[in-house]
Amino acid sequence: MLKSWMVIAVVTLVVALAANIFRPKDVKWFNRQQRPSWLTFEKLIPLIWIVIFICGGWSAYITWEQNPGSGHSWLLMAFYLLLEVATVAYTPATLWFQNLRVGTYVGGVGFVMGLILTLLVLQISGWAALLLLPYLLWSPIGTYTTWTMDRLN
Repeated sequence: MLKSWMVIAVVTLVVALAANIFRPKDVKWFNRQQRPSWLTFEKLIPLIWIVIFICGGWSAYITWEQNPGSGHSWLLMAFYLLLEVATVAYTPATLWFQNLRVGTYVGGVGFVMGLILTLLVLQISGWAALLLLPYLLWSPIGTYTTWTMDRLN
């Protein structure tokens, strides 16, 4: 029998890997974009997102285990999934459209969704809500960075 944490981990991993669907020419375009001088942590961004996804999956697990199988839990799991899809859509959307403004919008929408999810989860578990805090802290940084890059380019 599959444990809930296994299902959540696999779904999280599969969706996260979907963000890697892009064309080499789009990567070249992105690499040519000017970056703000203060963007010294760019190489750490994949590691930061790995930590955020682990925290998000852990949060989903805690939320699910509070009332497994209930209609409310399923709706929250759908919201977690929707947030992850919106989050990973940043890279392909920005690259496919070769437009940093698109990435800024996607990042902003993701932050609002993350905030709503955190407020909903807070009613169930303080720990689950706390585990969404890394997303709420990092998402505006990434969105601001993309907005700044758009202005530079």
